[in-house]
Amino acid sequence: MVCAGVLQMVVLAFLASALRAKENHLVIAPQSPVLEIGTTFTATCMIINTDEVTADDLYWTISKTTVPKEQYTKINKSAVNVTILITDETVQWLFCMCENKSPSVTLNGGQFIHGIFLTKGYRPGKPENLSCIAVQEQKQISRAVRCEWKSVGRQTSEVPTTYTVFANVGSTETFNATTQDNHTVVPLNLFPHHMTMEFWVEAHNKLGTIESDHLKNDANCFIKTKPPSDVEVLAEKDFPTSLLIRWKLPIAVEYAKLTYEIRFCAHGSHNWTYVPRTDMSNDITSFRLQNLQPYTVYVIQMRSRPLGLTEWCGYWSDWSVNTTKGTPEDRPKSKPDLWTVTGDSTNGRRVLFICKDPVLANGRILKLTYNLTIEDHKFKNQSWESLPVNRSETDSCSNQREITVIREIQLSYKQSVRLDVIASNSVGKSPVASLIMPPKANAHDPVKELKVWSHGDQLWLDWKPPSRADVSEYVVEWVRGEQLDWQRESGSTTSTAIKGNLEKFVCYNVSVYPIYSRRIGKPASVEAFLEQGAPLEGPNVKLVGKPGRNNAKLTWTVIPLDRRRGFITNYTIFYTSGTETHNITVPGNITSYTLTSLSSNTKYDVCIKASTVRGSANGFNHSFTTLKYATGEIELIVVGVSLGFLFVVVMTMLLCVYKKDMIKKNFWPQIPNPGESTIGNWSPDYPLKAETPKENYLSGISVLDVDVCDEKSLFEEDKASHPLRKDKYLSEEHSSGIGGSSCMSSPRQSVSDNDEGGDMADTTASTVQYSSVVASSGYKGQTPSSQSQQAVFARSESTQPLLDSEENPDMLVPEGSRQLARFPRQPCFTHAAENKDHTNPAEFKQLEMEQLEALDFCPLEEDSEQTIPTDEQSSNWLPTAPSSSYMPQLGGYRPQ
Repeated sequence: MVCAGVLQMVVLAFLASALRAKENHLVIAPQSPVLEIGTTFTATCMIINTDEVTADDLYWTISKTTVPKEQYTKINKSAVNVTILITDETVQWLFCMCENKSPSVTLNGGQFIHGIFLTKGYRPGKPENLSCIAVQEQKQISRAVRCEWKSVGRQTSEVPTTYTVFANVGSTETFNATTQDNHTVVPLNLFPHHMTMEFWVEAHNKLGTIESDHLKNDANCFIKTKPPSDVEVLAEKDFPTSLLIRWKLPIAVEYAKLTYEIRFCAHGSHNWTYVPRTDMSNDITSFRLQNLQPYTVYVIQMRSRPLGLTEWCGYWSDWSVNTTKGTPEDRPKSKPDLWTVTGDSTNGRRVLFICKDPVLANGRILKLTYNLTIEDHKFKNQSWESLPVNRSETDSCSNQREITVIREIQLSYKQSVRLDVIASNSVGKSPVASLIMPPKANAHDPVKELKVWSHGDQLWLDWKPPSRADVSEYVVEWVRGEQLDWQRESGSTTSTAIKGNLEKFVCYNVSVYPIYSRRIGKPASVEAFLEQGAPLEGPNVKLVGKPGRNNAKLTWTVIPLDRRRGFITNYTIFYTSGTETHNITVPGNITSYTLTSLSSNTKYDVCIKASTVRGSANGFNHSFTTLKYATGEIELIVVGVSLGFLFVVVMTMLLCVYKKDMIKKNFWPQIPNPGESTIGNWSPDYPLKAETPKENYLSGISVLDVDVCDEKSLFEEDKASHPLRKDKYLSEEHSSGIGGSSCMSSPRQSVSDNDEGGDMADTTASTVQYSSVVASSGYKGQTPSSQSQQAVFARSESTQPLLDSEENPDMLVPEGSRQLARFPRQPCFTHAAENKDHTNPAEFKQLEMEQLEALDFCPLEEDSEQTIPTDEQSSNWLPTAPSSSYMPQLGGYRPQ
């Protein structure tokens, strides 16, 4: 450090004397330094030729940024140091400036500033992996040696690294070449065969120099020859499993001794087989390949490599061009690959036997000979049949074995079948392949827990063996639509990969069949994809039937396998009404769904999205409109209204039945039956059989006990007491009895017929007289008089209809309220009554009729009793009416 400081002071003194002529008062040392990135750099600024400023007035800037004072070091009053860290590759200027504000410094600012340019870079790294090679040109090795190495470290454009390659031959002669790349060619005067050569590379720049490791070896270890020439392959008929290879040396033995390498593979395959180096001798020109497959085309290549002083070294030549040759035919060494395709039919099973050529066919298969044996305990067929097979030369040599259909048969479920097949070529026959299909009920158990997954470009399978341990082999079958293929695995295998050519986005039905001593067991099947993708189309949706009021049942089609491209994980149902959209997600194994909680009389657009693990696709839209009324709702309303109407009708009818009397009273008043009237059999002297009169017939009337012959005197007396009713009684005298002849047999004349005053006419015009003759033996429990039985003439004069009193017996006037005026009477025909008991019925009947005829001329007796109803009673009992109708029960007329 002391020496460095002294050196800097010397440099500064020199610069000061050099700049004195320019009158610059600041100077920096060192000038234009080359700095290593990642290190620190120290610069010194010195004041010269002036006393106006001191070291305290100086400061440093880099890239227009002031360097902090903490990085300064004051040497004396006229010099100051700064230390900075070089961190990046950016080109920068470092300035030393003055802070003094005196007029002289301000006016001469250019003399108080000085800067240096910082050049940055990296030290060169040690080159690695040096290699040098001399290639063959025509018959000799080229004298130009090409060397390559790996550059280590970084470079900058301001501090580049230069590489120099040195080649030393026999320690007597050295050659070199310089470059800034990582490779170069070192020219030699002549390539020194059988001599020692040494190579190394030197890297150097402004920051340093470094050498690589030295590469020293025999000169032939640095050469690369051409591959063997004129390679020829020969096939021998007697040796179907071998090929003879011949070639020529690429370079003379005087220059270099060579060793060789041979590789071969079947045509179309890229799996090369290398001949071990231990089987190859040095300096040979022929070799025999053995253990090859008969009737197989092989591709053969060779290359060479020089030998050093002690062992092989140097570089392998390029591979020779392909040489193709096929081995001769041989007898088939393996069995035909026999298999079957089974399907159900109406009569049992449909069995199709197929087979592939033997794996070791060793030639072109010309025919298949098979024996089909069907066993059902009744019939056996053991005849051998031949099936010609047409194979082209290309098909026989290809790795894809053709499938041959042998025969198709119909088999019942209880039958078993056995097929034996032999394949033949031009040399001989193959071993017999046998396959037995047992009855369906006797098929053995399948494998357990079959799993299929995709890994890389293959489908892998894994399973557990069935419970039975006598499995001889397994058949792995994969089906794509109508295409089928299979492969066989040993009985000890529980995991394998499908070796066929599988396609992406295609669904394969993979099955594993256990084989029990040539008997086919039950299969276990799984669907799988080599690689899944998004569906190419969505499902088509439609309605099932008609939509309801609040629901609609949807169904959709399953996407075809060739368009599905993966397993459907779920379906998403989108249905939109207006601007409102709903969605429902259902599992992928469902193809129908019922939408609920829909609005009535609303149009919906439905779309279904099918999704796989890799994407989804939407189907087409389908529109429908919900019903305004639900199915059966209108019928329910009609039925409800009908039942309601029927209920009203039934209730009305029941009401009419239970309230018929009230309805009859209000709408159809009861009319008395003339047939039940007793007035028709009435006779003054021969009353009817004593019976209790009905209360509603006589309530509220007065009863007169009179003699029939006294009627006239009674009427006259009544007329005298009631002059206003004179005409009335005159009318009564001419009125005939309702039930038969009487003293009042002539028709009555209404008061209105008289010529008296208008008031009288208005009062009596609507009056109707009622009269009846009843027995005087007592009425409604009354005690009859001690006198002999006499006829009772009852009369009533009222303005009320007779029906009110008849149909409402509880409205009658009580018995005790009736006013009766009793008058003594004597019978008119006493002799008839006295002789009644002594007369026979016929004579009595005749006598009664005669008395009735004479009744019209019989006057009322004065001593007869008569009950006369009062005016009040008459008005309450019988209402008035504008006209009269015949009332047989009471012997009068009813108003209408």
